[in-house]
Amino acid sequence: MQNLNLSSLKKLEIILGGEYQSFATDLLDRAGVKGYTIVHNLSGKGSHGFREGHLMFNEDDVLIMVIAAVPEDMVEPILEGFEPFFNKHSGVVFVSDIQVSRLVKFSDQG
Repeated sequence: MQNLNLSSLKKLEIILGGEYQSFATDLLDRAGVKGYTIVHNLSGKGSHGFREGHLMFNEDDVLIMVIAAVPEDMVEPILEGFEPFFNKHSGVVFVSDIQVSRLVKFSDQG
């Protein structure tokens, strides 16, 4: 097996209510993000207390996390797009440094 070549990217973990999934994915699509993963039914504790992850009435009633790996130059425009949303709605965006193999899957580089 050949050694995997790793490349530096940024990971965005966007946590918000399921009813806003289309908003988040549309924003990422318009920003040129090549792909993302969506995790439903999150549990956790935040400023609004504990939130249970089981499905209540429909998929809009749960928290979701949208995970994307993007080049560094895409982070600021994406965060600017989310800023008005998070000024009115609960949720959070985590940004971290990651290493990925197969850079071509995440950007036009590689």
